[in-house]
Amino acid sequence: MDHPAEPDHPVSPDLPAPSDLPAPPPWPRRIFSHPRLMPYHRLAALVLVGNLALLYYALTTGGWWRAADGGLANLSYVALANVALAVVIRQQYVINLLFWLATRAPTRWPLRVRWGLGKVYHFGGLHVGGALAGTAWFAGYVAELTRQALADRAVTAVLVLSYLLVALLLALVATALPPVRGRRHDLFERVHRFGGWAALIILWAQTVLVVDGARDGTPLAAALLGSPTLWTLALLTVSVALPWLRLRRVPVQVDRPSNHVALLTFGHTTPFAGSSTAISRRPLLEWHSFANVPAPGARGFRLTVSRAGDWTGALIDDPPNRIWVKGITTAGVANIETLFTRVVYVATGSGIGPVLPHLLAGKVPAHLVWSTRSPRTTYGDELVDEILRVQPDATIWDTARRGKPDMVALAYQAWRATGAEAVICIANQKLTRQVVHGLERRGIPAYGAIWDS
Repeated sequence: MDHPAEPDHPVSPDLPAPSDLPAPPPWPRRIFSHPRLMPYHRLAALVLVGNLALLYYALTTGGWWRAADGGLANLSYVALANVALAVVIRQQYVINLLFWLATRAPTRWPLRVRWGLGKVYHFGGLHVGGALAGTAWFAGYVAELTRQALADRAVTAVLVLSYLLVALLLALVATALPPVRGRRHDLFERVHRFGGWAALIILWAQTVLVVDGARDGTPLAAALLGSPTLWTLALLTVSVALPWLRLRRVPVQVDRPSNHVALLTFGHTTPFAGSSTAISRRPLLEWHSFANVPAPGARGFRLTVSRAGDWTGALIDDPPNRIWVKGITTAGVANIETLFTRVVYVATGSGIGPVLPHLLAGKVPAHLVWSTRSPRTTYGDELVDEILRVQPDATIWDTARRGKPDMVALAYQAWRATGAEAVICIANQKLTRQVVHGLERRGIPAYGAIWDS
């Protein structure tokens, strides 16, 4: 889409070209800054290695397969524990607690420690590790159950439910693979939602059947209450249900400064800066999360929505006056700013949305680097003036006038000039990875979304 340039109303003075980047140190000193070894992957590997160690114990010292039930009880406990980890670590209250704990560190602590704590948003690695390990353990459970069925020792109903459960878990894993999730996000979202609900129902039914078959005269209710599986399932059910208990359709005011952007204003609540809200026009089918932009001292908040696909395009072209919201406002990556004495925010286009509430709140000295096309024409004078009131020295790079910059070099230049301790980048996936990796391999703490959900 073409956007007119703004030659007569530049929002930032002509800037020097970004300076050359220093060469990164030798690879042994920067090996852990490689994207394949980022904390997200390390956490997933940690969970898988822990499960492999447990498998080794089960096959050797533990002797699970020598037990009277062939190890079924232990297999089901371990499988469910991993699934519980995968589910609970994604619960919004848990996410907010993780951010709160990580950001308790004072800025006098060594930068290396705070650098690591700032990676708290990589917790999704625990979700991946738990989901993969849980699926593998359930597959082992079904294999042992099948062996017993062939010897006429297993309940057919339990066997059928177990096969359905493993099939659902495999579907969840397959659609969550990055290539599938990236190209078919709607499919990923629906399989995760409806498949996850179905898996939970099957687990409840399976648990009742298994406990009923092993209760030896104990009343069923008493046997169920004494089963750790029941309490784990109760925890998972509450965790899954909580966001939907806050589902509601609320009024929204939509302003369109251009045909590329919509500014949504809500008044039903005032979330904290750095949180996000999920909105939908079809709550059972699709949800889209955007960063909340509350104004200090004012009720309500705004969302900045750019045209980036069919759903956002329809929202801009056919704005609603009411829209569905659900869940609990959840902390986002930029909340780690309080770990540092000064930060540089790097944003492109509508990435200004997640950055703006932090600039308005002013908790941490910051410098903004914003690269966007024709900012006043695209986002409106009101939003740009609001930014300049709190960031009069912001680096605003109009790509319509100057072309696309080298964002790694621009971010490095701002980091060096301002004496910041860290850089936080809010941009598209490709650029975020370029900036974060380009800076971290040079020994600069850098943070940005990792698109893991």
